[in-house]
Amino acid sequence: MENRSFLGRGWSLPPEFTKETGTVKMLEDEDDIVSSLHILLSTRLGERVMVPDYGCNLDDLLFNSLSITVKTYVADLIRTAILYHEPRIDTKKIAIEPADDTNGVLLIHIEFVVRATNSRMNMVYPFYKTEGNRM
Repeated sequence: MENRSFLGRGWSLPPEFTKETGTVKMLEDEDDIVSSLHILLSTRLGERVMVPDYGCNLDDLLFNSLSITVKTYVADLIRTAILYHEPRIDTKKIAIEPADDTNGVLLIHIEFVVRATNSRMNMVYPFYKTEGNRM
């Protein structure tokens, strides 16, 4: 039976394969949209082959102080990236708040409406930088 989801269908990221059937785990509808937003926000401009303008470049602001100006700039970066690369949704609100001052964790709250179903949804994207070691 073939799925005919009209909001989209894509691989889960990171990709997960089932040993029994040899298939990849797929995401559909709103789950696919949320996954797409996570990918968009974590991709740097120029990182994606053949689509050099895809991404958000949040890493460039990593060591800036969290002022109103920086919050506004981050919200604008996100809003623009969603506008150009996620046509399935309309962004309603983007709020940025520090979650952990000592570790530099930001929580980015995004409220949006899925165009095809007029469903209101939200997601929280935790933005932080981890060290390159395993403990």
